[in-house]
Amino acid sequence: MDQEELEAAQKFELDNLELVCRWRLAGGVLPLDNRHLRALSKRAVAQKEVSPHLIAWAKQHIEGTLKEGSQEFPDGVLMILLESNGQAAMTVGPYQSLEERSVLSLAGRARISQREEQQTHCAPEVLWLVKDGKLIAGVSEESVRSGVTSLVLDLAQTLHEPTEFNPDVIAQVFDGTAEFDEAFLTSDEHGIVCASDAQGEIGERFLFGYKKLCEIKAAK
Repeated sequence: MDQEELEAAQKFELDNLELVCRWRLAGGVLPLDNRHLRALSKRAVAQKEVSPHLIAWAKQHIEGTLKEGSQEFPDGVLMILLESNGQAAMTVGPYQSLEERSVLSLAGRARISQREEQQTHCAPEVLWLVKDGKLIAGVSEESVRSGVTSLVLDLAQTLHEPTEFNPDVIAQVFDGTAEFDEAFLTSDEHGIVCASDAQGEIGERFLFGYKKLCEIKAAK
C-alpha cells in the first residue's frame, strides 16, 4: 500500500468506513481469491451493490498488495476497506488467532456476522451445527455465500454430506434449545474453526480439506 492509499485507509477508519473484508492469507497468497471476489461482487455497501469497477480494482490491486504486505505477514490477513461513496483501500496486516473457541463464543461471532448480513447480504462468519450426521448452516439458503462458506458447501456436496439452512440456530444455541453433536465456524478471516467443546469427525474433515487447499495454493 502506498502512502496515498494508507492515508485513505486511515481516513476511512475515522470517517465513512462502511465495510471491512478480512481474508486470510497462506504462504503469501490468497487461497480463496476467486471465491472472495465473487462474494464481494454480490455484497451491498451503503444499500448499493458493489460496482463492477470496484471488483476490477480489487483484482488489479490484490497481487501488488500481497507482494508488498505478505513479505512481512505471509500468513496474515488481506483487508479491503470500503467507504460509503464506493471508494476503497487495501492493505495486509498480521493475523490474530481466536483465543476463545467454545460453541457460545463462535455463536457470538456468528451473531455479529448475521447483523452484518442484514446490511451487506453476506455473513463473513457462519456457525455450523452437526446433528446425526446432518450439516446445519446458520444462514438462510438465499444469503450470499462468503468465500469459506461456499468452499464448505461445495465440499459437503462432494462428500455427499446432507445439508440444510437455518439462521435460527444461533438463537437456539444461546437459549439452550439447539441439539447438536458438533459445531464449527466458517470464517473468511479464521478459516474453519472447530468448537473446543463440540469437536467431531465432520468438522475436522472440512478443516483438513481447507488446510490442504491452503498448502497447495501456497506451494504454487
